[in-house]
Amino acid sequence: MLKDFKDFIMRGNVLDLAVAFIIGAAFGKIISSLVTDILMPPIGLIFGKLDFSSLYINLSGTSYSSLAAAQAAGAATLNYGIFLNNVINFVIVGLVVFLMVRAANSLQRSKPAAPTTKECPYCLSKIPINAVRCAYCTSELKGK
Repeated sequence: MLKDFKDFIMRGNVLDLAVAFIIGAAFGKIISSLVTDILMPPIGLIFGKLDFSSLYINLSGTSYSSLAAAQAAGAATLNYGIFLNNVINFVIVGLVVFLMVRAANSLQRSKPAAPTTKECPYCLSKIPINAVRCAYCTSELKGK
């Protein structure tokens, strides 16, 4: 059983998946920082010095000065600003992954395979490209 597990783990697909998962997790943190620390502050500035991560709807009926104060008091809140940040994170990650896959696919496109058949000029049947006589009409194809 231990040998089977070792064989399973050492397969290329499993190792590739593990590496992709680790890189994806690190990439997610970078994108999260990009959105939170780089993109959202200027967008918030455009909307009047608004911090999106502090936007919330208080469901408790009591008034609180900030999201942190509401959470410290244990109030029920809908944190739509944090949700908005996460949606932007997702869109950016999706866009970057799309661009990476598109670039990888363009590099992996193979040239079309050489033809393996040709048309007989007499009966128009498909025959092997190296044929010297048509298998269907028995015409000689030398020099054609």
